[in-house]
Amino acid sequence: MTDTAWTVRGLVRAARRAPGRAPERTRPAARPGTDVPETDDPSVASGTPASRAALHTAAAERLAESGRWEPAYRHLREAVRLLHGQHVVPRSPQEEMERLRRAHAEAHEQSRRDSLTASYNRRYLDERLAALLGESATGTGLCVALADIDHFKQVNDTHGHQFGDRVLQRMVVELGRGLPEGAFCARYGGEEFALVLPGESLDDGIAISEAARDRIATHDWSSMHPDLKLTISIGVAHAEVATAEVDPLIGDADLLLYTAKQAGRNAVAFRREAGGRVELAGPAAGRRSVPQPADAGTGTPSHSEAP
Repeated sequence: MTDTAWTVRGLVRAARRAPGRAPERTRPAARPGTDVPETDDPSVASGTPASRAALHTAAAERLAESGRWEPAYRHLREAVRLLHGQHVVPRSPQEEMERLRRAHAEAHEQSRRDSLTASYNRRYLDERLAALLGESATGTGLCVALADIDHFKQVNDTHGHQFGDRVLQRMVVELGRGLPEGAFCARYGGEEFALVLPGESLDDGIAISEAARDRIATHDWSSMHPDLKLTISIGVAHAEVATAEVDPLIGDADLLLYTAKQAGRNAVAFRREAGGRVELAGPAAGRRSVPQPADAGTGTPSHSEAP
């Protein structure tokens, strides 16, 4: 059933419950070129707006019962005009179609957004990554950086969950600053966010992620609370060819994020080849111990000295 049909059905039901509704009467002829009825009945033509609106409502009911939704809708618009004293400008079919297109586009956009932060959501992230990977057969591929707020549970425990929600909203704004054209931020889940960087090499992705990490660490959060200080940990993964898949790419970034956490947080972790040694970027590169991903079958990370 169309949106118009649902609108008519709901309005008809509401009209049936309206007080002072006029009794059923024979449907009068319509004015030439319209579906709006015309009558010479003085009790209707010179009646109150409510009685005239009731006539239109009754006509709308009959039309709706026979499935003639568009003329029924026009009757109900006229009834609304009479009852509320408003001039309702009729829409042409083209205008109505454009309105429906806009409503559909708005609903589609809302379905891709996170309700709390207004950033893109996990659904859009998966769909867009799949499309981008299909386009990366040429060029430098793309980077995905997973960023997680360090010790975020303490923020919620200390200041409450509503305060924590505001932190997440501000975090999206700060993460989005300085991203190159075509890149975007999506909420991956909880206090974890994904930075998608199309067309960026691994070195560029590392540099962008390190800049984001530094931006969060040096940001003045005192406007939210005098004692608030925040840092993030990031894992950066890179895909070069169209044969790459979304889940392994995200999984690699997630593993590197975990390594950055284990290495002391407030760090960007990466590796230059699959299964290779994990390194830290920026000032964290000087840390003496960098945990490495688990060897196959061990289930635990092995620690080794960084060069």
